[in-house]
Amino acid sequence: MADDNDGPRWLDVPSLSAASDSPELGENYHDLQRRHPIAPVPRNQNDAMIHRALLHDLTGVEQLQDWLSEGDIVIVELKRLMNRGSEFKQAVSRLQIFIEKDIGGEMVQLGDSRLMLLPGVFRGIEGIDTEL
Repeated sequence: MADDNDGPRWLDVPSLSAASDSPELGENYHDLQRRHPIAPVPRNQNDAMIHRALLHDLTGVEQLQDWLSEGDIVIVELKRLMNRGSEFKQAVSRLQIFIEKDIGGEMVQLGDSRLMLLPGVFRGIEGIDTEL
C-alpha cells in the first residue's frame, strides 16, 4: 500500500499524450501563459480588471492608457523610472493629462513609488487607509 504523502500518482494515458496542450508527465502546473498567450477573456460592459504594471520607460505609457480606456484599474510601479528625472516627469505628465482631462479619472499615490490609475467610473476616497 502506497503512502498518501508521496504526492500525486501519474497515469500514462496514450490518448492524452498525443494532445499538444496536455501536461507533461510529472508537470506540477499548467503554464497558461505559454499555452494561451493571448487568451480571450469574456467581459461584460460593467466588468473591470485590476492590472499590475512596472513602468520601465515611456514606451509602456500607451499600454497603461489602453487599459484605462477599456475601463480597467492600473496599479503601476515607477521605482525604476524615478531615477530618470525628465523621463519620469514626462511619463507622469502624459498619464495625468490622459486620465484627468481625457477620460475624467484620477491618479492616486500609493506609497513612494506606486500610483493607482482610475478610469472615470471609479473614485479614490481619502482616508480609507485608516478604516478597519
